[in-house]
Amino acid sequence: MIDFTAVKLQNIATHFVGNKLRDEGIKISSGEVNIVEEDTKKYLLKYFLSSFQDNEKFNFTNPTELSLNAVYTLINRIFSNSDSFYENTVELSKHLYESSTHPKVNGGEFTICLFESIFLDGVETTAIGLFKTEVKDVFLKFDPTKDNYTIKYDNGVNVAKLDKGCIIFDQRTEDGFTVCIVDSNKSNVTQYWKDDFLSIRPSADEYHFTKNFLSITKDFVTKQLSEEFEVSKADKIDLLNRSVEYFKTHDRFEKESFEEEVFHNPEMIKSFRSYDEQYRENKNVEISDDFQISSQALKKQSRVFKSVLKLDKNFDIYIHGNKELIEKGTEKDGRKYYKIYYEEEK
Repeated sequence: MIDFTAVKLQNIATHFVGNKLRDEGIKISSGEVNIVEEDTKKYLLKYFLSSFQDNEKFNFTNPTELSLNAVYTLINRIFSNSDSFYENTVELSKHLYESSTHPKVNGGEFTICLFESIFLDGVETTAIGLFKTEVKDVFLKFDPTKDNYTIKYDNGVNVAKLDKGCIIFDQRTEDGFTVCIVDSNKSNVTQYWKDDFLSIRPSADEYHFTKNFLSITKDFVTKQLSEEFEVSKADKIDLLNRSVEYFKTHDRFEKESFEEEVFHNPEMIKSFRSYDEQYRENKNVEISDDFQISSQALKKQSRVFKSVLKLDKNFDIYIHGNKELIEKGTEKDGRKYYKIYYEEEK
């Protein structure tokens, strides 16, 4: 959990960073931004921080040596010596420009902030925020005159929508710090923010263990299961429901108990274990077989577990409980049917 209640904005600098492929260049400001009005500071904090709540946690990484990660090294310098804040914001801007080579990357204002008194999981810490503004909105301004109104328009930033953001907490330095990110553009082709610029990997914690294991289970049931076993769509939905139910009714995940409660069938468990091993190897993910279940990850992942049985274009059946109350069959004329048992109509 992140608590910004007592947050203080200590330093802030903004530079323009364009698209290198289009040779848009960068524009370095002469110094830090001096914000005098408290209301402006309040709206800035809302814009920068309101998108960060129960975000996934990441760490900076590098295939050779962590110190070769440019952002990690520059952030570490600021944490070590806050007097070096401005000069390192310039270097961060240069690195972002070198990473902005995809044709769909938009140029925009790149703002770097140094925060104090942020609480992460109950621990007070210092943090550095990196924020990129790429999309401007058009605003209408209605200004009253003596006996009428003038109506004008202006371009600006919607404080309720952060384009790209990153907060680095001064914790776990040797592991690559604790990092949370926001990226409003979900397209894989513009993952330059996460991969090219920041170069981060998921933290080995209960959030990612929960998220990844639910992803493995969903992929196994929806993509692999029918290749080895004769299962109906209703059977698959039942398995998905049982998977989510296990995570909802247990505080701690234990792989063997999960397999027994969800799959029952020894051959199916064997197939699942094989798929699990292959998935981890192909995706290069690290997952413990025994971990505390993250309620935040469960809430997020369970949304993609579909429990709808679609029958032609005529019916959608939502299955939430006992699969034994659904009976599948075929009429003599070849028409297929589902028979549903229930006790009361609501």
